Amino acid sequence: MSTWANLGLQDSASPLMEQLIFFHDHALLILVMITVLVGYLMFMLFFNNYVNRFLLHGQLIEMIWTILPAIILLFIAFPSLRLLYLLDEINEPSVTLKSIGHQWYWSYEYSDFNNIEFDSYMIPTNELSTDGFRLLDVDNRIVLPMNSQIRILVTAADVIHSWTIPALGVKVDGTPGRLNQTNFFMNRPGLFYGQCSEICGANHSFMPIVIESVPTNYFIKWISNN
Repeated sequence: MSTWANLGLQDSASPLMEQLIFFHDHALLILVMITVLVGYLMFMLFFNNYVNRFLLHGQLIEMIWTILPAIILLFIAFPSLRLLYLLDEINEPSVTLKSIGHQWYWSYEYSDFNNIEFDSYMIPTNELSTDGFRLLDVDNRIVLPMNSQIRILVTAADVIHSWTIPALGVKVDGTPGRLNQTNFFMNRPGLFYGQCSEICGANHSFMPIVIESVPTNYFIKWISNN
């Protein structure tokens, strides 16, 4: 999760988030190079005393400053398209989780395992334990196995919600009457926090999501006890 004065992205917990961070750094490097070049040219204009009264046009420089930005955009577009296709790819999921957005809580269904269902509410501040996170902890966490392909189906019962976990690189809109899906793969154990990232009501920021990533044998034991 994010910490104080965290200027960068969260540490990734999935291969997809690693690819998103790589693309972010790649695009940011290109932006820095463009900013430095344009800033240098604008700065040097203040000290340029040369005037050419016979210069009416410059076809070569016009071709350069038309073609060069197009080439730079290609260096951003191709990795972006590759990443979009990677994010949409569903690779034989081991577990399917269904998430239903309500105002102002989430409902979850493990349809692969005897239809385990539960609601997940935010823990109020006055009931929070000393080691809990305000506005982020929930009473029922999602328990999922690490090193397994997870498919999540997202919908909503009332208005548009958005199921978002930054550390996993997952953001799926839940729309009433529609079932959206995506996948993720957690490569380490831990607690991963997220929130609804849509303006879906007066208390839309109080719909936290907590995933507990555990080894497969612990997940099987949890399923057996439920």
